[in-house]
Amino acid sequence: MTTNAEGSRTGPRRRAPAGAAVLREDVTEAIRAAVFEELAAVGYARMSIEGIARRAGVGKTAVYRRWRSKLHLVLDIVSAIAVQGLPAPDTGSLEADLRLLYEVTSRALHHPTASQIIPDLQAEAARNPDIAQAVQKALRDGQESVASSILAAAESRGEVRPGLDRDLALDLISGPLYWRAVVIRTPKLPKGYLDALARGTAQAIKAL
Repeated sequence: MTTNAEGSRTGPRRRAPAGAAVLREDVTEAIRAAVFEELAAVGYARMSIEGIARRAGVGKTAVYRRWRSKLHLVLDIVSAIAVQGLPAPDTGSLEADLRLLYEVTSRALHHPTASQIIPDLQAEAARNPDIAQAVQKALRDGQESVASSILAAAESRGEVRPGLDRDLALDLISGPLYWRAVVIRTPKLPKGYLDALARGTAQAIKAL
C-alpha cells in the first residue's frame, strides 16, 4: 500500500500514463464536498485551501492541481449548480407544476448546508463581482430555465395568454421562496404554505 501524489492511499503502484497527470475523480468529488462543508462551517472569508484539503482528506497539492485559488474553486463549484438545474415538472396543469417546483426548491433552500452557504455567498458577492456573477448564475439561471418550461407548457395548454410578460412571471414564480429562505430565513414554512403559494402564483400569472 502506497500514498499517491494527491495524498490518498492507493494499491500497488502502476505506471502513470504519458502526458498530463490524471486527476482522480473520487478525489475531485471529495474536494467539492469539502468545499460545501467548509463554506457552511466557517464562511468564504475564513475558508482556506488548508481547511478544505484537511476536510477532504487530501494534501493541498491535490486542491491546487485542480484550482489555483479558493476563489476559482468556489466560482467553479457554485457555477456548476446552475448547470445541474432542476427537473422540469410536467403534471398537466400550471398550479400543479408550480407546486412540485416549490417542493423541490424549498427542500434545497432549507437544506442545512445551503441555508448557511447562500447568505454568506450573497454577502461576499457584494464585495466581489466574480462571486456575484457566479451566485446569480447558480441561483437564477437554473430556476429560470425550469420556470420558463412551466410557462411554455401552460401557454401550450391555453392556461396563460400568449406573449405574457415572462420576466414578471418569472419574478412571481421565483421570488417568494427565496425571500422566505434567504432574506427573512424562515426555518420552517407554515402548514399549507406551498399549496397556497402555488395556487396564488398560478392565478397571478393567468391574470398577466
